[in-house]
Amino acid sequence: MNATNSLSLDDIGQKARQAQSVLAIAPGAARNLALTEAAQALRIDQNLILDANAHDRSAAQAAGITPSMLDRLSLDAHRIEAMARSLEDIASLPDPLGTVLASWERPNGLRISRVRVPLGVIGVIYESRPNVTADAGGLCLKSGNAVILRGGSESFHSSQAILGSLHTGLKKAGLPEECLQMIQTTDRAAVGTLLRMDRYVDVIIPRGGRSLIERITAESRIPVLKHLDGICHTYLHAAADPDMAVSVVLNAKMRRTGICGATETLLVDRAVAPALLPCVAAALAERGCVLKGDPDACTLVPSMQPAHDDDWDTEYLDAILSIRIVEGPDEAIQHIQHHSSHHTDAIITEDAGVAERFLNTVDSAIVMWNASTQLADGGEFGMGAEIGIATGKLHARGPVGTEQLTTFKYHVRGNGQCRA
Repeated sequence: MNATNSLSLDDIGQKARQAQSVLAIAPGAARNLALTEAAQALRIDQNLILDANAHDRSAAQAAGITPSMLDRLSLDAHRIEAMARSLEDIASLPDPLGTVLASWERPNGLRISRVRVPLGVIGVIYESRPNVTADAGGLCLKSGNAVILRGGSESFHSSQAILGSLHTGLKKAGLPEECLQMIQTTDRAAVGTLLRMDRYVDVIIPRGGRSLIERITAESRIPVLKHLDGICHTYLHAAADPDMAVSVVLNAKMRRTGICGATETLLVDRAVAPALLPCVAAALAERGCVLKGDPDACTLVPSMQPAHDDDWDTEYLDAILSIRIVEGPDEAIQHIQHHSSHHTDAIITEDAGVAERFLNTVDSAIVMWNASTQLADGGEFGMGAEIGIATGKLHARGPVGTEQLTTFKYHVRGNGQCRA
């Protein structure tokens, strides 16, 4: 990375810090106005955004991008409208800033309050998905954080066009454009520079493949809110409703295969596998899903390919599903604990006792009962949107929305107290 670009990033950092000090004390009404105006700008700028996306998709296809990555990259009128509605949903949420989380009075008369405040300046590093530009920008704006965006080179023009709509919202609300900035280079060295900008940046949030997350974790001087891969499981218990099992598995795997909440491994209870697995497999195969099974699964569905050891640890992001027959809940939970990326895992059963044990025992950010793993999403959780699904355990876990982008400080009010 050349010196000019390094200076440019330093300038971005300074401007972000200055803008954040303004945004942190801006009225909630101003932040909400910026969001709703940005949503309207996305609709007005739709053709401009689609043209930019067509440019990105053409270049990505020429470079041999995989179908799942192309799906992540692609925008259409429906997806742009979804981005706009997400911004409006975020605007309608309660203001997270200034919330008093707890308050108490000490014997000496001190009145102490724990109050929610922004994290500060957030660096968001992401791949492929241009809609992350709107989601990250909107959530950071609502929570009073400035954001420095570093999108993937394959979505560069799309993300720039979306950012232009967000800037329109900021202008109409009288807030600094520097609240939302994007690094203006596709040079990979820019990521390394951003990870060393601890003078300006408070938190790094990466959203991408394992290699990106591992690099950021190894290099960052700044705390990282990790979003690891989604090796998600669905377990069909012996008491699963057969019709529900087929419909939920079909959705969990095939609704969109290239998202992190897609189920990658199906576990089936041996007691119901002979009757249930062929039905589930037929529905998946009809939709073009490639099935890979352990020896018992292959015996029940001979058209299935044999699964190898590494299949249980693979995030396919494609129409591929690995299938294993298990003896019951204990073996299913053991498999999940060993192979899950701790993103989202689900059980399908009518047995409430088994379901509660699964919910309490499986150590993942999101654990589901009788629901598709593809519902692991901030918007579906009522958060408006998300920057990602945090799979770590510190500060935030699961969908990262407005509240997860805040911290707290203490307000202490006295009348002259001194310590003895």
